[in-house]
Amino acid sequence: MTDAAPADLPTLAVTGATGWLGGLVARDLAGRGVAQRLLVRDASRAPDLPGTVVRECTYADGDAARAALDGVDTLFMVSAAENADRLAEHRAFVDVAVAAGVGHVVYVSFFGAAPDATFTLARDHAATETYLRESGLAWTFLRDNLYLEFVPHMAGEDGVIRGPAGDGRAAVVAHEDIARSAVAVLLDPAAHAGETYSLTGPEALTLTEAARTFSEVTGRRVSFHDETVEEAYASREVYGAPPWQVDAWVSTYTAIRAGELDGATDDVERLTGRRPVSLREYLEREKH
Repeated sequence: MTDAAPADLPTLAVTGATGWLGGLVARDLAGRGVAQRLLVRDASRAPDLPGTVVRECTYADGDAARAALDGVDTLFMVSAAENADRLAEHRAFVDVAVAAGVGHVVYVSFFGAAPDATFTLARDHAATETYLRESGLAWTFLRDNLYLEFVPHMAGEDGVIRGPAGDGRAAVVAHEDIARSAVAVLLDPAAHAGETYSLTGPEALTLTEAARTFSEVTGRRVSFHDETVEEAYASREVYGAPPWQVDAWVSTYTAIRAGELDGATDDVERLTGRRPVSLREYLEREKH
């Protein structure tokens, strides 16, 4: 559904429905019969789901965002696409949410978000969290660990994962577990107001262990090479990415080395009633 009279618009809004997380959340909610407003940049790419109204807007387009958020009580806010101005976009969207009278924002943040986090983008998440805390809105933060599905893509064509992660560990978490956790919060947001959840898988792995697991399950030989920081920057120069992006790539690994992605929690299970998926379980399932 793409049109509705103002009085009939759903009061739950989900951003990012054309992406993996927002899409999983929107489909889960629709399957439960929950009416929702899908806020997307391109309406032609929005999923066709029962009980949904589609509205086009971006975080930076204040007028479109204001119209899209009019009458929304609960907003599921997926972080904006990685770019140099992402924090400014987040703040602008929060300002519009306040002006539109939104009551509660469920924000997708990052594990260990802090102003001095090693992972550079986790600092942006920390700043967004602070902005939401000071906005007057009710809030809930979902701090995701490194995505489990990303691990296999860390290896190059030669099967080697390269980065300065040392023997540090990451409690990698599956997309599906993040989405289920988000849905649990959105079904009863008031019960989760003011809460911060650290969403992880059931175990924290070194990249050596992750590579070994990948090799054992898939049969593809994968290994981990512990680069120096200097080597990491040099090996990524070939992509021609802007400095902030390269800093983010490299600091993903140095954050692991610093222990800032270590520590499995029971937050997923507490929210969903289900044990989160491990890397081995995910890979085994993907084989079939």
